[in-house]
Amino acid sequence: MALRLNTTLLSVVGRNNYRKPKFTFKTLVTPTIAMSITQNQTTSIPKVIDSHLHVWASPQQADKFPYSPGQVPTLPGHVDFLLQCMEDAGVDGALIVQPINHKFDHSYVTSVLKKYPTKFFGCCLANPADDGSGLKQFENLVLKDGYRAVRFNPYLWPSGEKMTNEVGKALFRRAGELKVPVGFMCMKGLDMHISEIEQLCTEFPSTIVLLDHLAFCKPPINDDEALVFSRLLNLSRFPQVYVKFSALFRVSRVQFPYQDLSPLLSQVVSHFGANHVMWGSDFPFVVPECGYKGAKEAVQLISNQISLSSSDLEWIMGGTAKTLLTS
Repeated sequence: MALRLNTTLLSVVGRNNYRKPKFTFKTLVTPTIAMSITQNQTTSIPKVIDSHLHVWASPQQADKFPYSPGQVPTLPGHVDFLLQCMEDAGVDGALIVQPINHKFDHSYVTSVLKKYPTKFFGCCLANPADDGSGLKQFENLVLKDGYRAVRFNPYLWPSGEKMTNEVGKALFRRAGELKVPVGFMCMKGLDMHISEIEQLCTEFPSTIVLLDHLAFCKPPINDDEALVFSRLLNLSRFPQVYVKFSALFRVSRVQFPYQDLSPLLSQVVSHFGANHVMWGSDFPFVVPECGYKGAKEAVQLISNQISLSSSDLEWIMGGTAKTLLTS
């Protein structure tokens, strides 16, 4: 029987019991204290953290940091360009996701992390090789180089293998032990991989999960797509699951400011809680789409459309990422 596309289909029971920041400043403010507050008020401004972007070596650096065969980038993505974009947009920090352009050679991203240790966090790329060598590499990247997350790209698994195979489970289990979130890239559709994600969440509830780019769910236009989105919302039953409201140009069906994503964000926040949602730009791919600054502005415009509270927006724009990556 075909499913009807309606609000009932998407009415999975939500989780709204997250704890919002509470401000209980009850002290009598004297002139001296007031002056001190004025002088230090900049320290209370919420930090904006981009939860998903990439950097890669410039062509001039390719000898030192070679590209993976067949993966020569077509866009500039070196860190100096990123830093300029972040400054122009007022973004304070970011999680750098290892790009496919360098595949399992993390040397360029590692060099950036070491040069800017207070500005960037690193998300390495899991190597699911049959011989299990990727587990040792992952441990070294976390324990020696300070990476704070790992990405599972299901399309890098050996042909015919799933992320729930022996290697995948070992990597996922170890990530939980190291308190490192696992990001999932479901570029070909959440429906292809959600059973694996559910199985891993069930077997290893202490491992944090990040769903990149709304798990690649576009605004539903038919019953099948509505069902997939409802399954995304139903993942909120796992407290370990977080959603990246990122790469909006990839999941929207309209141009900037991507306001067809408003109902999706509203439902994701309703089900997961804003402290389980985080903004990400997908730099540098976003630059020719709406610009880096536009990626940030789009979230503000969308939040205004759904009357998102200022505290919820602060979680999405940096609070959630900061909590996950610095804990």
